[in-house]
Amino acid sequence: MEVVHTERMTLSRVTGDDLASVHEIHSDSRTNVYNSGGPTVDPESSQAMLDLWISDWSERGLGYWAARLTGEPRVLGFGGLRHAVVGGDEVLNLYYRFRPSAWGHGYALELVRAALRVGKALGTVVAVIRDVNEPSRRVAERAGMRKDRTIPYGGVPSDVYVA
Repeated sequence: MEVVHTERMTLSRVTGDDLASVHEIHSDSRTNVYNSGGPTVDPESSQAMLDLWISDWSERGLGYWAARLTGEPRVLGFGGLRHAVVGGDEVLNLYYRFRPSAWGHGYALELVRAALRVGKALGTVVAVIRDVNEPSRRVAERAGMRKDRTIPYGGVPSDVYVA
């Protein structure tokens, strides 16, 4: 679904207009504490990331959303589902990343629950979470996901959570 409404947010298909927010959120060292690759270093890398997300929508009919408070223009974060191969399995990979000012308000959990509702009929939904990423682990568990196994992912041990 290209647009999903939650209790407080509108989750909409990413567009080229989201580039500044993609770069702002993904280049912030605070949002990359658990990212083995570190922050996005330049606008060109952010553009490549956004282009990939946009192509997911056009080629596969599913992808990441920009999350906004309903009626507000500012992007709080990004997340949703995209087709991926994780640990040798074709799955729907769940992703969520929010700007620090949005932390602690339950927005990630709200987005995850919406993504799980969408993904339920489409395939196996997983979240790959670094073994040291407690905040992300808590969100997944509160949404009803459970740890299935640990795999090397991006060169570091990561837990695969399944819905």
